Amino acid sequence: MQKILVGCSGWSYSGPPEKGGWGKIFYPNSITKKLPFYGQFFNTVEMDSTFYEKFYKYMTKETFQRLEKMSPDNFEFSIKVPETITHIKRLDINKGAIIMLDEFLDKISPLQAAKKIGAILIQLPPSFTVNDFKTVENFLDRLPRGYQYALEFRHQSWNTEGPWEMLGHYNIAAVLTDSPFSDHLGFLSEIIITTVEHLFIRFHGRNAIHRYNYLYSKDELCLWSERIKRLMETTIDGTTEIKVIRVYFNNHYGGKSIINALEFKDILGMGLPENARNILQHARNYYPETTLDDIFKV
Repeated sequence: MQKILVGCSGWSYSGPPEKGGWGKIFYPNSITKKLPFYGQFFNTVEMDSTFYEKFYKYMTKETFQRLEKMSPDNFEFSIKVPETITHIKRLDINKGAIIMLDEFLDKISPLQAAKKIGAILIQLPPSFTVNDFKTVENFLDRLPRGYQYALEFRHQSWNTEGPWEMLGHYNIAAVLTDSPFSDHLGFLSEIIITTVEHLFIRFHGRNAIHRYNYLYSKDELCLWSERIKRLMETTIDGTTEIKVIRVYFNNHYGGKSIINALEFKDILGMGLPENARNILQHARNYYPETTLDDIFKV
């Protein structure tokens, strides 16, 4: 049976909306336990804090044990691989990249044991071009089994057949993205299927000046919903459908991802309970439709 999961990239954004936080617009007050509250409205989240060494270095197995206990049943975390592996070691197996990945997977093992890991996100640096193909391939060849991996390209040179064949060979999902036009990554908005196990979609916003500070219009979301519907009908061998489609909104500034994630669930026909509709209406009051073209269409 196919499954669609829609959530946000992160959940711990403190402060008021005018300073980029989710206070008032989503979290009712400063003492609200954020993850349990978030889990009332979404059954998945993309955890990006693991990427940043300034946060990751303080994380232990106990960190992920606490997250497992704080999250609802049937909740899953898609987790981003640390920057020390992708951006510092640059996936070089000769510099210990796989050893560090093993340490990372061991650290998050409490979530794996509880069956609360969605996908492992490997985001390449923008400086990685198709000339680094062999480095990426060597890394993927050594990936531990038992996880669903997704890889995000961030340079236009990867727009050729070889990368998709490589990901297909290793049963890894190509991350589809909606990004600012100036990134020249429009090819990642096309339907690219490299595995039937899962698909990974990230909404980064389209604001080139202030990344992640963007509110998608309903028309823009409807275009993506049509893509999703086509993806649900897509097969690899004529019989096998994509099993899981994961969608994450990374336009987190000021709680805009909350608005768009809830709207997207509604557009997809997933249904919104009354508490979610109330949250959506409350959040929408901060961003009236009449201001969208003037403020966010950058």
